Amino acid sequence: MSSLSVTEARDQLPAVIAAAQKKPVRISRHGKDVAVIIEPSLYESLLEAQEELEDIAAFDAAMQDKSPNIPWAQVQQDLNLV
Repeated sequence: MSSLSVTEARDQLPAVIAAAQKKPVRISRHGKDVAVIIEPSLYESLLEAQEELEDIAAFDAAMQDKSPNIPWAQVQQDLNLV
C-alpha cells in the first residue's frame, strides 16, 4: 500500500486514482493517516463483509437472550399471515 500526503494526493489525483485500482493508497496529513483510496469493487466487498459480521453478531446476541420466545405460528397469526 502506498502512502501520500494530502498535498501530494491533490497534486497527483489522476495518478492516485489509477494507482488505487491496483492497491489501496493511504493519504496522510502531518504524518497521520486520514483517508484511504480504494477501488469501488473492494469497497463494496468490504461493506458486504462488515454487514455479514454485524448479522453474525446480532444472531449470536439473540441466541444468548434468555427471554421467552414467541412461537413462529403465533407471529404469523399476529401479523395476519395465516
